[in-house]
Amino acid sequence: MKVHDLKPAEGSSRPRRRVGRGTGGKGGKTAGRGTKGQGARNTVRPGFEGGQMPIMRRLPKLKGFNNPFRIEYTVVNLDGLQKFDGTEVNPDTLRARGMVHKHGLVKVLGRGELTRAVHVSAHAFSKSAEAAIKAVGGTVEVLPSPYGSRRPPAKGSALTNR
Repeated sequence: MKVHDLKPAEGSSRPRRRVGRGTGGKGGKTAGRGTKGQGARNTVRPGFEGGQMPIMRRLPKLKGFNNPFRIEYTVVNLDGLQKFDGTEVNPDTLRARGMVHKHGLVKVLGRGELTRAVHVSAHAFSKSAEAAIKAVGGTVEVLPSPYGSRRPPAKGSALTNR
């Protein structure tokens, strides 16, 4: 059997009805358009909803999506830790030096080099930063999320307009 031999099962498909071919049989003259009126003529544009505000004008014109539950981190890189005095690094000591914002969670990223051992406590680490800190004999401590196992509270412009 080849592709050109395939055909539907007997009785499963019927030929389409050719309407508007005269008054001799079914589907002649007005052919499913009723009599007169807007639908019988070619005057209805696509998307017209009978004077109701069309769906394309009812929907809001928003660009993209901002997740209100996104967890945002304040970022510190390894080159920032290299300049840092002392061996104990945590969000409080970073805030005291003005290296991170006073609010929010801290994440350590792997840009730059670290040449001395430091004990770093933060809420998140990139894999490269964690590997670099451990390579020079430092330790990494992941602080628990202030939200626990729950998602963070919602924020964003979608909620301020209510």
